[in-house]
Amino acid sequence: MSKCGYCHQRKGKRLCPALNGMICSQCCGGHRITDISCPTTCVFLEVNDDYQQKRTGGQFEVERRTFYRTLLDLGGERATEIFYVFEALTFRHFQDRRDAQDADVLEGLQTLRRSFSLIQIPDTGIPAFGEELQKEFKVFGERQPLDPTMVTEVLDRAQAFIQGFSGSSLRSHRFLHGLLGYVRERHPDVAEQLARQTGAGGRIVIPSGFDYQPDTALS
Repeated sequence: MSKCGYCHQRKGKRLCPALNGMICSQCCGGHRITDISCPTTCVFLEVNDDYQQKRTGGQFEVERRTFYRTLLDLGGERATEIFYVFEALTFRHFQDRRDAQDADVLEGLQTLRRSFSLIQIPDTGIPAFGEELQKEFKVFGERQPLDPTMVTEVLDRAQAFIQGFSGSSLRSHRFLHGLLGYVRERHPDVAEQLARQTGAGGRIVIPSGFDYQPDTALS
């Protein structure tokens, strides 16, 4: 049997399309996406993603609940609503993008934050997620005006929360796994409704079951 194409030590037991050869299960599990550029069509990537989302979703739920309480202390329900909408849009945008990383989420968040900054600096090369966030938050703000100071404070705290949950790896997707797994496991009806909105653009339809009150529907 051929040796693993990554560590070159253990026996390769799985066909790895990224390495164009065999890979051992340890390297496949420990280095996929982060160190190996796995194609989204890899069957092992799909199975592992589903498992990781379920496992990480429970941990995310606990830390998410604590974070929402800090937002309530900051600015009441309006503060929690801002992050709640961000979460829903993040799920909608990344739900089927297995190669996405937490860095993509943070890049979009930073783009959105700059659009609410009192000092406007022209954005160049806006990422797709950042553009979507800007457009959807504009619609969101038309329903009830958003306080720029409140939004930037919530987004600053959101960035710290995401980075803390994501960890130190530059190619981590732990936050995305947690969010996707949490919504799919705890609120499958919400996941289905958000999935149907993909590509809708220009409107936000937040499913009623995805309540942003941390001690009620999501507790």
